[in-house]
Amino acid sequence: MAGMASNRWAALAAGLIGAAGVGLAAAASHAGGEALLRPASTICLAHAPALIALSLAAGRLRFSTLAALGMTIGTALFAGDLVARHFLGSGLFPMAAPTGGLTLIASWLTVAAGAIMPRPD
Repeated sequence: MAGMASNRWAALAAGLIGAAGVGLAAAASHAGGEALLRPASTICLAHAPALIALSLAAGRLRFSTLAALGMTIGTALFAGDLVARHFLGSGLFPMAAPTGGLTLIASWLTVAAGAIMPRPD
């Protein structure tokens, strides 16, 4: 049960990232942001459900907390960089989107590793 409580932050992140994804989809459709806002929305809406699943998997899936942390950071970097480019004219910092993307890939590989490695009792 302690593992479940420790991943409640991942459910919070999922809610915020999911809401951002819907907002970005609306902005992309109505504010002319197809090139940058649409991919940011897609990344948010793809990873919000994964974060909910990882928050529920705490205690059952090894490395779920690490994977959720990586997905939260990776999504924030990737989507945040695209949003900054659209609204501010420049990214968060050099290589922010690729760093976020690589973090997301590593997070998904962490999920896979956690699925094949048994949890210690």
